[in-house]
Amino acid sequence: MLFNSYLYILGFLPVTIAGYLVLGRFSKPWALGWLILASVVFYGWWRPLNLLIIGPSLAVNYLLGRAILGMMADTGKARLRSTLLVIGIIFNVCFLGYFKYANFALSVANDVGGTEFVFKNIILPLGISFITFQKIAFLIDIAGGRIKSFTLRDFLLFVMFFPQLIAGPIVHYPETIPQFQRAETRYDPTLYAMGITLFCFGLFKKVVLADGIAAHVTPIYSYAATGEVVTLLQGWLAALGFTLQIYFDFSGYTDMACGAALFFGIRLPFNFNSPLRATSIVDFWLRWHVTLTRFLTAYVFNAITLRLTRKRVVARLPMLKARGSNLWAFFHLIAWPILFTMLLSGIWHGAGYTFVLWGLMHGLYLVINHAWRQYGPRPANPAVPKSAWTVSASFLVTFLAVVVAQVVFRAPDVATAVNVIKGMFGLGGVSLPGRLAAMTGLPPMRVLEGVVDVREFATASAYTVALLAIALLMPNTLQMMSRHDPVLQTPKQPPFIAGTRWTVYWAPNVVWMLAITGMAAVSMLWLTGKSEFLYWQF
Repeated sequence: MLFNSYLYILGFLPVTIAGYLVLGRFSKPWALGWLILASVVFYGWWRPLNLLIIGPSLAVNYLLGRAILGMMADTGKARLRSTLLVIGIIFNVCFLGYFKYANFALSVANDVGGTEFVFKNIILPLGISFITFQKIAFLIDIAGGRIKSFTLRDFLLFVMFFPQLIAGPIVHYPETIPQFQRAETRYDPTLYAMGITLFCFGLFKKVVLADGIAAHVTPIYSYAATGEVVTLLQGWLAALGFTLQIYFDFSGYTDMACGAALFFGIRLPFNFNSPLRATSIVDFWLRWHVTLTRFLTAYVFNAITLRLTRKRVVARLPMLKARGSNLWAFFHLIAWPILFTMLLSGIWHGAGYTFVLWGLMHGLYLVINHAWRQYGPRPANPAVPKSAWTVSASFLVTFLAVVVAQVVFRAPDVATAVNVIKGMFGLGGVSLPGRLAAMTGLPPMRVLEGVVDVREFATASAYTVALLAIALLMPNTLQMMSRHDPVLQTPKQPPFIAGTRWTVYWAPNVVWMLAITGMAAVSMLWLTGKSEFLYWQF
């Protein structure tokens, strides 16, 4: 069931909220049970077989969690507890690996070894990557003593809560379950106003902004996939267009998820904070898919670094210093863990060579960023703010790196990605649409349907410029609503319009009601076809 569908907006969500409020007047456990039932219906609506696939995994993780929790008070069972944790992690990784990567592994074997393995018809359960990471974090948090007790109802609410079920945010048990335990199953005008606002913001971003630019981006990638030469303007429209498409698509999903959760008194962790404004790749990953960065840092990067650090201490090898440390220590404790972590991030996003390459690219970006911090020049007085030129240069380098990597992320294969990137850097020449080409003597700009006309090119360019201006100049939704804390750890950043001292704060008043109503009306009118959120496939 899609968030951006009439069925969800006019059917599922209102019925779920109404049932929650009505049952909550009689019994809070009934209301929470209704929420679990609604989440199960939501997950199995499109393909009921998903429930049969994910069900055994949930059962195994619940039983392992109960077993580990039951041993926490017995110090003599520490080894067995650790063994069960390892078994749980391996089980979840193998479960994800089979459904998501079995065919990719066969493809790699065929390409490398010349074998002729036949691909299997494997059904990929919805949101399996997000659900798997949450279950792994759940088991680790139990073994680490951060979860003292839980019931079957708590476990199902944690894993199956429908707003974050398919594409996150990736939540931790201690973040949400205490909120369910404290939640009052009654109508709260402020929470509902915040939820409606966030949901409508997200719907507008997805339906009008992301899907609007997608119509102009998809034909270029389809054209590039045929092997035809991509020219300069086409390359940049493809690169910038998809960067903005996935930006507003994922931002829109996050807003809609957080908005829907507020109807039930739950604040999800913030997951998106204007990443295209980042002035370094480190800054980018602190803004983009924040909960994924948090998970990978806590459970992968830190674990690897801690283990390697202990080994170096025992071997009395040089350690990292604040400045100018040993290069091998830098590679061993920073570069290698980052490259591995980001490779894992790329593979987690999708089963294909392009995702592997995308992960390695961002890993290399991060290693260069950390090397610059470690060995690059430092200002004489760190207290003095960086100059506008320095900040601008940092932004441009970061932005270009992100945009190039997004081409690899979007392309169906590496050859298509190379084709588009070559076009971005002018290696495919320059072409112009329709009449402009005839007037200048340059080749006509083509896509699969033929020659691009001036109107189509102008529309695509206008969309790109408008979306870029919104992403870079306007405050984001969390900034505008920061006074009301719509999510956990709401960033406290003033919602300035870039280049001015004007702020845009949200408040539950008539002006905002009219503005949100207008956005909702436009979005509903644009709901003409099915368009899945991009991250649902991951």
